[in-house]
Amino acid sequence: MFPEEPIYAQLARVGKALASPVRLRLLDVLDQRERTVEELARAAGIPLKNTSAQLQQLRAAQLVASRREGTRVYYRLADEGVSRFLGEFQAFAGGRLAELRDAVRARLGSFEGVTAEELAARLEDPGTVVVDVRPAADYAAGHVPGAISVPMEELRDRLGELPAGARIVAYCGGPYCVVSPEAVRLLREHGFDARPLDGGFLGWRRTAPR
Repeated sequence: MFPEEPIYAQLARVGKALASPVRLRLLDVLDQRERTVEELARAAGIPLKNTSAQLQQLRAAQLVASRREGTRVYYRLADEGVSRFLGEFQAFAGGRLAELRDAVRARLGSFEGVTAEELAARLEDPGTVVVDVRPAADYAAGHVPGAISVPMEELRDRLGELPAGARIVAYCGGPYCVVSPEAVRLLREHGFDARPLDGGFLGWRRTAPR
């Protein structure tokens, strides 16, 4: 054993916790707001039993924390440092792995997005309308300033509420969320000038000043 092995063994705990697509998905979902195990399983599309097991590994690496309220246990990211690290990790991986970039394009399409910095400069522009297509509970927990809540399942029926001629920026949860590209596609089919927000709400929140 080399002298520094105990140090690297502790570093490897974090690497091990991240070495799972399921756990990475859970971290992105928890980065939006705290949830019970049941809520987290539904939001992430993961079986309940598997969700509980994965959360224990994330807790062991001190990436998530929990609190009890009555009979319910709510999980959240351990702190804002975890969110920042996830954003940097995703950006680093995207810069290194062409396969990741290809997978993102295949999943999300090739729409030209609006960066968080560009959107911040346009928030006071009356011609820009920001549409949050996440579930209402996610919107209530936090959203881009001035955004209106139009959950994706309601969007088609509420197109008449959107001003004609507006430049629409639609966003969903995180950098790999497929809902905002679907929303942009629907909006464009009905004649709207629409673009997705790069990185979704998490991209916005990770970029916004703390």
